[in-house]
Amino acid sequence: MTEPRDRATRKADTLALLATPAIDVWVASAASAGAPHLVPLSLAWVDERVVIAVDETSVTARNLATSRVARLAVGPSRDLVMIDAALDRAVGVLADEALGAAYAAQADWDPRTSPGYVFLVLRPVRIQAWREANEIPDRTLMRDGAWLV
Repeated sequence: MTEPRDRATRKADTLALLATPAIDVWVASAASAGAPHLVPLSLAWVDERVVIAVDETSVTARNLATSRVARLAVGPSRDLVMIDAALDRAVGVLADEALGAAYAAQADWDPRTSPGYVFLVLRPVRIQAWREANEIPDRTLMRDGAWLV
């Protein structure tokens, strides 16, 4: 087992991971009374927000419109970032040029050519990061939307 990273290092590593080109995120959402729904999507980290692109009629879009919350997982099981997030806004892919350009620059595709797609902008509420069991006690880096480090 490697030595645990301090929180400042974990935050820096987390931000670097979230800014990685063509990174994927697992997005878990649920309607208020529905079963959980889990999908892998491309991620962009824009202005301290997670941005995903989905078809506006998808289960993920409908669930987030209803519940306004999601749980996200980025990275492998031994270098994991978990994010509890709230829906900030849904934006048509052609409605915000800067957001579309930022998403396309990081993600592995450009949804602006896909009719019916929307960007879901998610505000992190809690972020946890850990590699091994020795980092679990101090895994929370953000709580109530505020960085702890």
